[in-house]
Amino acid sequence: MKRIRFPQFAGVALIGLTAVLSIRAIQPSGTYFEVTKHLEILTSIFKGVHEFYVEEPEPGTLMSVAIEAMLDKLDPYTVYYPESRIEDLRFMNTGEYGGIGALVQPIDGQMTVIEVYGGYPAHEAGILPGDVVRNVDGRDLGEDADTEEVGDLLQGESGSELTIGVDRPYGGGYMEFEVARAKVRVPAVTYSGMLDDKTGYIYLSKFTRGSAGEVRKALMALRDSAGMENLIFDLRGNGGGLLNESVSIVNLFVPKGTEIVSTKGKSEKWNKSYKALGRPTAPDMPLVVLIDGKSASASEIVSGTLQDLDRALIVGMESFGKGLVQQTKDMAFNTRLKVTVAKYYTASGRCIQRLDYGGKRNAQGKAIAVSDSLLRTFETIGGRPVIEGRGIQPDIEVETPFMSTLMERLLSDFEVFDFATKVASSLDSSDVPDPVSYGLSDDTWSDFQTHLEQAGFEYSTESMVILDDLAEVLEIEQYDEVAADAMKALTSSIEPNLERDLNLFEEEIKQAIEEEVVLRYHLAAGMVERSLAEDPTVLRAQRAFGDELTGIIGESRPTETEQEGPKR
Repeated sequence: MKRIRFPQFAGVALIGLTAVLSIRAIQPSGTYFEVTKHLEILTSIFKGVHEFYVEEPEPGTLMSVAIEAMLDKLDPYTVYYPESRIEDLRFMNTGEYGGIGALVQPIDGQMTVIEVYGGYPAHEAGILPGDVVRNVDGRDLGEDADTEEVGDLLQGESGSELTIGVDRPYGGGYMEFEVARAKVRVPAVTYSGMLDDKTGYIYLSKFTRGSAGEVRKALMALRDSAGMENLIFDLRGNGGGLLNESVSIVNLFVPKGTEIVSTKGKSEKWNKSYKALGRPTAPDMPLVVLIDGKSASASEIVSGTLQDLDRALIVGMESFGKGLVQQTKDMAFNTRLKVTVAKYYTASGRCIQRLDYGGKRNAQGKAIAVSDSLLRTFETIGGRPVIEGRGIQPDIEVETPFMSTLMERLLSDFEVFDFATKVASSLDSSDVPDPVSYGLSDDTWSDFQTHLEQAGFEYSTESMVILDDLAEVLEIEQYDEVAADAMKALTSSIEPNLERDLNLFEEEIKQAIEEEVVLRYHLAAGMVERSLAEDPTVLRAQRAFGDELTGIIGESRPTETEQEGPKR
């Protein structure tokens, strides 16, 4: 664990007491009295531990643990950022950092390049996914190297140079690359293109600074150059980001002056209403928005408000349900606090926050969902019912495709990733796969089973876990001998069998390997393009344009002169 830098304890105690006296001078009673009281208690305990504990404690570590424990009692979005993590916070807000444009992650104790971003130094130098980073500027990376340490080495001022030594698996050997860092901005619009002659598609991965501009640029290109008449806007897996960007994106589709979202907090300054400030880019274009259980926060503002205004049809799965707003505040010694300051409400007036962090908690101390009996129903501008406190519920539900336990293990153990690296190493420049039509040959699929056997791959299933629990209960209740034959037969039928299960889930696993191979050559955009042809949610969305879309949301979209908004 990287230690947080703090000054000597005496300085910390003095600062703490000064803060206490300052607060007391401002407001000596009520809530502030409780604050000052407990600050004094914390300061005295901290001082007592430092002076009397038998070992020499590390003040920074103690305070870090205390802060994290305190914030854990609030919500998971209120987060303390020590000075060492300020760059992480900036990246989350802007999508920008100074570095080489590569994602590095430990696999089996080795720092491995997982992905490279097109047009940035790592990609241009020839670094590939699967390369194992051995050293940076002559500093060897041992097995104890972690992601934060390697990130610190690779990131830096734009234009500064570094030497990266990597091992390339499957015959590539050791290589060194001279790379000049650059200002890297991971695009928010991962992919945009036409699905057919009339239907365009835009995938937005996050709401960072400038993401609304990226969506607008993609929207105009598809409409003006490719003849797009309908749009599918994909927010699946998008965990949110900046509130202002979500407002600007909704404004692309609704008239100037339309209320988009409002916020309410403890402080009056957070009681705000956000309206569309500009003329829309596509006010009348038929629109379908895709969401799933990982669509959260800003994604829910966009999808929820477009639903409230009957401006878009929502397709997919119920969203995450995060109706909270955070703001970042500067703290002492160049640290920062991202703190929840308000709740937001979509155009109909509903708050979609699912978990009640201020209410009762379960036996494990986790927040629980608001009771169904306490939830209110609101109405869209056309009178359709929408409910609060449950995320955004789709107008057309499409189940997320099933993922087998075997597939989950192959992904989490990086077996698919490793085999894709092996496949890519066997292809030369003339064999670059087409992102859409590429498929594994029968021989390559057969090699995958051999690859797993040589790697000693093992896995279990949820069925076997439940069966083991059942065996324990049978033994406790003394039915184990009576049920012995039945348990033996059941165990035989469901225990993991690699050859059988590879055949059973062949299509699913092949698709994952193919997508990972495509990623090597066509990067993230190519992988998204490939997946669209067989994506059940996208295919369902395409069928929704026309009479079905009109039948669900009607013709009640707001115009420039009709901006009263949904019924609250």
